[in-house]
Amino acid sequence: IVLMGRLGGGEAGYSSDADVMFVHDPLPGADATAAAEAALAVAVGLRKMLVAPSDDPPLEVDAELRPEGKNGPLVRTFAAYKAYYEKWSAVWEAQALLRANAVIGDEDLSARFTALIDPLRWPEGGTTPDEVREIRRIKARIDSERLPRGANPNTHLKLGRGGLADVEWTVQLLQMQHAHAVPGLQTTRTLEALHAAQKADLISAHDASALEAAWRLVSRIRNAVVLMRGKPAESMVEQGADRAGVAHLLGYGMDQSERMIDDYLRTTRHARKVVERIFYE
Repeated sequence: IVLMGRLGGGEAGYSSDADVMFVHDPLPGADATAAAEAALAVAVGLRKMLVAPSDDPPLEVDAELRPEGKNGPLVRTFAAYKAYYEKWSAVWEAQALLRANAVIGDEDLSARFTALIDPLRWPEGGTTPDEVREIRRIKARIDSERLPRGANPNTHLKLGRGGLADVEWTVQLLQMQHAHAVPGLQTTRTLEALHAAQKADLISAHDASALEAAWRLVSRIRNAVVLMRGKPAESMVEQGADRAGVAHLLGYGMDQSERMIDDYLRTTRHARKVVERIFYE
């Protein structure tokens, strides 16, 4: 099982689902059809168990980052992944693989899968200018199309200005451009990569600090909103009582919600300026 997204980066929060890909490799001499059916049964059974009623909240297992997304098979053989990535892999898939962490299951298969994807996510010579333009185009499209109708772009925790996506896409672009030459960038963790980029003088200490501050604060607020409301949330709460509750959970105090909002807006504004300068140039 290849952990992806926030799960792969060890950055899952209270509202995160589990992004994964399922890989299997039939034993020598095994019937390919029987092996595929057995692997599929494991994947389907795992997903069902994790959403079944229990003392723990349900954990949604999302496998849409796999090749061909919803249209592709839930479980593929290692050979099928190899053939797909060698022939069809797009730049957005290479970006998604930045957080791929093959750590659950057979150790040999995990090691071989990691060796397969490393040249895709840390390309020799870095991403091409056309690939960089494509990454920027995709991000701009997400900014304009995925923000929910009526959502405030200043206070949407994931897609808002200076929010989680802004910081993470900026760090990931630096990884794709420079990880082939900077081993410290070859990590699934956002802040580890950011620190490596600063150490390699790819980003100034001031800019790195602005991005880190925003990423940490927005992550904490997002978790606090979920804890208070008891359900996933992507935007800052708007009601006064709700904001007071979030401020309390974050240690500001019930009567300090405005200070919390001011901190959030100032921190994300500084981060957005860095994003515009580094990600969009």
